[in-house]
Amino acid sequence: MKSKLPVIIGSIFAAYLAFVAVVVLVYEPTVDEMDWEDRQAYINGKLTEISIGQSITQIKSMMGKADFSEAKMVNESTLQVLFYRTHHKKSDGETTRDECTPLLFRDQKLIAWGEASYQVYLSRNSTDTSGSDSSNTDI
Repeated sequence: MKSKLPVIIGSIFAAYLAFVAVVVLVYEPTVDEMDWEDRQAYINGKLTEISIGQSITQIKSMMGKADFSEAKMVNESTLQVLFYRTHHKKSDGETTRDECTPLLFRDQKLIAWGEASYQVYLSRNSTDTSGSDSSNTDI
């Protein structure tokens, strides 16, 4: 009488291989689960798809968790900046703001993005520490 053990072990192994193949072919990691290189390439691609007026919720669902953020109140409006890593500068294991693209939001709506827009935002709001904005600008 022959043992059925090799057939059982072979069947379990074949089922395991089929399961692994399905997972490898079907599974897509979320943005936050990607390694830094894949995430950076993904974010760069998504930057071409965003548009002025999108909500911060839409941006976060599309691009994942921001690497950095900052916010403040100006004339009863909320200004928020989300920073997403888009370019590698130094292999030190740390993401820094100079490796990120800033996205600027006013009252939860995207108003601008990019380093030039962020610098304008900083220059127009750097003297204001009281939470009120004396200029009449969009950024």
